[in-house]
Amino acid sequence: MGKGFVVKRIVLCLLTGMMGCAQGVCAAELSAQIANAASVAQRPLDQPQPPSGPGPSAETVKTWQDRKFGMFIHFGLYSLAGGMWNGQRVNNGYSEQILANAPVPPHEYEALATRFDPVNFDADAMVALAKAAGMKFIVITAKHHDGFNLFQTAQTPYNAVDGTPYHKDIVKELAEACARGGLKFGVYYSTIDWHHPGGNTYIEGNSNPITPAQEAFNVAQLKELTSHYGPIAEIWFDMGKPTPAQSAHFAQTVHALQPQTMISGRVWNYRGDFAVMGDNGEPDVSVELPWQAPASMFPETWGYRSWQARTDVAGKIRENITRLVRVVSQGGNYILNIGPEGDGSVVPYEAQVLHGIGMWLRLNGEAIYGTRKQPFAALDFGYATVGSHAIYVFVAKLPPDHQLHLPGLTDTALGRPYRLGSPDVTVVVQHDADGVRIPLDHLLHAPAMDSGSADVAAFMPVIVLPFKGPLHVRPRTIAAAPDGNFHLQPAQAEHYLNYNGEGYEDPATLYKLAWQIDAKANDYTITVNYEPSPHSAQMDLWVDGQRYRLNLAHTAADERRTASLTIQVHRNRAAHPYAMQLELTPPSPFIQGSPLPVTVRSVDLSSTR
Repeated sequence: MGKGFVVKRIVLCLLTGMMGCAQGVCAAELSAQIANAASVAQRPLDQPQPPSGPGPSAETVKTWQDRKFGMFIHFGLYSLAGGMWNGQRVNNGYSEQILANAPVPPHEYEALATRFDPVNFDADAMVALAKAAGMKFIVITAKHHDGFNLFQTAQTPYNAVDGTPYHKDIVKELAEACARGGLKFGVYYSTIDWHHPGGNTYIEGNSNPITPAQEAFNVAQLKELTSHYGPIAEIWFDMGKPTPAQSAHFAQTVHALQPQTMISGRVWNYRGDFAVMGDNGEPDVSVELPWQAPASMFPETWGYRSWQARTDVAGKIRENITRLVRVVSQGGNYILNIGPEGDGSVVPYEAQVLHGIGMWLRLNGEAIYGTRKQPFAALDFGYATVGSHAIYVFVAKLPPDHQLHLPGLTDTALGRPYRLGSPDVTVVVQHDADGVRIPLDHLLHAPAMDSGSADVAAFMPVIVLPFKGPLHVRPRTIAAAPDGNFHLQPAQAEHYLNYNGEGYEDPATLYKLAWQIDAKANDYTITVNYEPSPHSAQMDLWVDGQRYRLNLAHTAADERRTASLTIQVHRNRAAHPYAMQLELTPPSPFIQGSPLPVTVRSVDLSSTR
């Protein structure tokens, strides 16, 4: 793995045919102009559109999002070293990067291949462990930064089949075991390669440029991986700093052979099918696109570390259940890593943790798989997910009044809440002015809730709130100022960010600001105050789903000032009955990576009588 990342702002060339100002243009009028192919998933026009060309269908994206929980496997020559070199611990960086971190002479590291004989690597047992943990997919390091390949490749003998006493294709073994066991299979692929002639050496952040020869090498290997191992559910690209053309080349190579393969955002330059958070990171803002949070058992390493302190199994189980729930409640997928030992055996501690998570999921998996993110801004007691006919409420801590408050839940036909697994014990939901309350004492009577217990069944109980028909949640809204008008600041808005741009060091960029407003009138005058850019630009204002194109003023590069643009808008209460939804985005349709073209200072609204 690499270090936590952020994404750099890059100003992309937007479609010029839509540049005319057209107030009140419905988004549906533009949908035909952004179709890449009939099978490629489409997104609403106030969201970034996927890259052009072949790609996953909407059904593929949905089923990928439904899986929620998977296994990452970091395994390779570094597993033999186990975080040690010449009898000394190497603790500066991840153990899978020991070649760079020790540092180790390359020829000495390569000699590990002559001892690589993981006789205890049991692919079927690995699949069985993942299934016992409740995981739905597995991703293994086909090639890490050290350039050693776990699969047979015609591009180099530096692989598990041709260059080791093991003489077996580990990627094929695991792909076939996943097919037998009913799990989806994916591969991790590092685009940098410290072994490739003329390729890369270690630099801080692993943001290496990719040479043309290495680009060709990578493309040849991607063709092998997508041709010889059956369906690949996802390819987990990592590291490097490819050019936009190289990122496109890698993604297009995969999709040309397997268009339904989901490509990770770490292919960079916004060419991924799903965004990837930083190592052991989670988003602190809203994410609209499919996304995944990669996590290691310990933050210090992903590859096996022989001297890693492994204590408090019960605490580690609770930690990862909580991380899984937190990620899923925000709409993401969680992929948890194990680092097998050099002989291929799973570390017993890690197996215990996975079995513990699986025990909890056997009780509560209904609230995880196939669900979507919580419709509530925040819950003071825990988290929530939404299924087709139920809200699932995860009780991380007992509220002082022993009642769960679900703010904004309104105009919905609700059933009687019960604890997941105990449908015969129900209570009556209580309505109040700000939503509903669920009394807990009766529901959590047996077994009692205990966040510190080693008994997994007692940890983070789930309350099911059934509903029929549409689910309605009134958002938290911004009230009018004493003068009856609205004076909106960016700090009050929900921020949506572009992830996975050029590489790890690049800051995330803002592409959308969204406010929910307690607007009573139907017609408003809206003034957008912003800092002009040196170039002509446009921006879209969305009011309850209605698009208004804004032609922005520009200024000399050395001139700093604030400009304003005023527009008349009409509310669509049928689309958003509980609040006015106001958004600012790049001019639609806009592609992944497009930032807001200007810095927004404020937005003012006054009703038109």
